[in-house]
Amino acid sequence: MWSSFFGGSGNAKSKELPKKAIVELREHINLLTKKQSHLQTQVATQEGEARRFLSAGNKTLAKNALKKKKVYEGQLVKLDGQIDSLEQQLFSIESANLNLETLRAMKQGSKAMKAIHAGMDIDKVDETMDDIREQVELGDEISDAISRPMYSGVNEVDEDELDEELDMLAQQEAANAVHVAPDAAPAIPQQQQKVPQLPDAPIGEIAGSDANKAQQEDEEDEDERALRELQAEMGL
Repeated sequence: MWSSFFGGSGNAKSKELPKKAIVELREHINLLTKKQSHLQTQVATQEGEARRFLSAGNKTLAKNALKKKKVYEGQLVKLDGQIDSLEQQLFSIESANLNLETLRAMKQGSKAMKAIHAGMDIDKVDETMDDIREQVELGDEISDAISRPMYSGVNEVDEDELDEELDMLAQQEAANAVHVAPDAAPAIPQQQQKVPQLPDAPIGEIAGSDANKAQQEDEEDEDERALRELQAEMGL
């Protein structure tokens, strides 16, 4: 079998043989299972006949029925043993066939890996990786060069010089603010100042005061009523 597995002439035959054996074993187990069911029925039938003859007082026929029952029971025991043996063999063949199929799959995987690695060499791989690293470094250098300012040196401004010039301007502005006094606001002659005229105080009663007072009293009564209702709800 192993020679066939590794490329022998009987490779196709080795694939079909386990499948054929598995099919035949299953068919025979099914046949014996049907026979087993028939024998179980016969055992139950003969036991029923023995009971019936014994109830009728015919011990001879009852004994014959029991003898048949014993024969069927003996056949049933042998049949159970055969079924157990076939099932164990079937399990072993299926397990072995599964192992064989697993090995075949692993062999195909090994062939595929060999085919993939056929054109690959560790030295070539290292060389390719070095080329990739070199190109990556070159790309980084190019990116750095592109990101640098284009016009450097001629129009470059010194930040410290700008700060010093800014401080000088601030000092000059502060000195100018001290020497320049704000213009005084012209004084207004006392004669020209006018006192605003207030409106005259009302002489008679203000119109509508009674109505406002009545409205205010109504609002107070409504507030008192609402307060009393709230106290009643709270039990105060």
